[in-house]
Amino acid sequence: MTTLIYWFRNDLRLADNPAFSQACQSATLLLPVYCHDPKVDETTLWGFPRTGPHRRQFLADSLADLSVQLVSRGSGLLVLEGCPQDVLPALASRTGANTLVCEVIAAPEEEAEVTALRSAGLAVTAVWQSSLLEPVNLPFAVDGLPSVFTVFRQTTERAGVLPLAPQPLPASIPPLPKNCYINNSKEDTSVLHTVDKRSSFPYQTAPYHGGEAAASAHVTQYFLRKLAYTYKATRNDLTGVDYSSKFSPWLATGALSARTAYAALKAFEAEHGTNDGSYWLWFELLWRDYFRLLHLQYGRRLYRERGLADPHVLLPEVAHNADAFTRWCQGATGEPLVDAGMRELALTGYLSNRLRQIVASFLVHDLACDWRAGAAWFEAQLVDYDVYSNQGNWLYIAGRGTDPRGGRRFNPQKQAHDHDPQGHYRKLWHTL
Repeated sequence: MTTLIYWFRNDLRLADNPAFSQACQSATLLLPVYCHDPKVDETTLWGFPRTGPHRRQFLADSLADLSVQLVSRGSGLLVLEGCPQDVLPALASRTGANTLVCEVIAAPEEEAEVTALRSAGLAVTAVWQSSLLEPVNLPFAVDGLPSVFTVFRQTTERAGVLPLAPQPLPASIPPLPKNCYINNSKEDTSVLHTVDKRSSFPYQTAPYHGGEAAASAHVTQYFLRKLAYTYKATRNDLTGVDYSSKFSPWLATGALSARTAYAALKAFEAEHGTNDGSYWLWFELLWRDYFRLLHLQYGRRLYRERGLADPHVLLPEVAHNADAFTRWCQGATGEPLVDAGMRELALTGYLSNRLRQIVASFLVHDLACDWRAGAAWFEAQLVDYDVYSNQGNWLYIAGRGTDPRGGRRFNPQKQAHDHDPQGHYRKLWHTL
């Protein structure tokens, strides 16, 4: 008899979850687990909680949905409080589990967690599964990843590399260990705060709840309404639920896999044809992959103050301005478009991609603050926080990543003229 623990991390789904399917195939008894690590409640170096209420609520809804999915298939979800390296080995000893299976997350903290589990004597099988494309199928080794995204995209497309088909749900889930009690009663995940009607991603409402069920329904309606055709034309808009795909919150928690999103895109194109809009969804999924591959290539270097900058190049020293950073977080810099964006972020946990670039640029290039403080603020606030994309995008803006231009500065006045010429967005968020 083989008893396994499956540790859910950023893969809160059952469909197209190769690691979970592997565990189901290998186990006689299977215990699905999620850990609430106390470090997510810590105060950051910059003086604010690491996880804000928006992210916390979206995660709670995602876990509630995952629990429902498991229970409906004769299993359940054990939610543990504590550091994984403490609670998981103890759980394995108590249940007689000989192996733990989980996904690979190639970021320093997440890698350290797996290392600590192995050091504690627990056998861990970790499976890479969060990217659209399999790294082994690319026309270059990870160490030879092109240093510019455009070259990566063009080389990949010319080689004809395509995603694998999504895996179906496991045919069955092995039963739970008999000596493990799970309270499968539905937890109260009622909304902790009201819906702001201005929100571009109102996650408090059923269609935008966290979890695989809402993710699947959203992807279906998105393509049924043929919104993929207009994606490129509207993706730089600043407000509204339909200007972008809004796949990112579910991709970030793993309630939706990139391969599932891509399969839905290709089914849409097979029926209706392709255009620039539908192609651009593939383009954005490739960007998401690129940031993951950068982590496989560079690891901890991405988290240093100078990032990937040439060690022989003298960079200007960043003297972090704590007062300016606080005003930026509060939407009180005096720059109307930046302040509007920061108010939206604080009140809703979401911000358009265009505005993320604008406010990040303003923090780094106008206020001369440490880019790592901005990255930490986004981590705390965004319902679609993704460790790979967040780090990659902030490095890109700060000129510490692979961008050949050495950073991106967005002139906020020009951006307002181009993307909010009538001032509607600024008026919408003129106040908290």
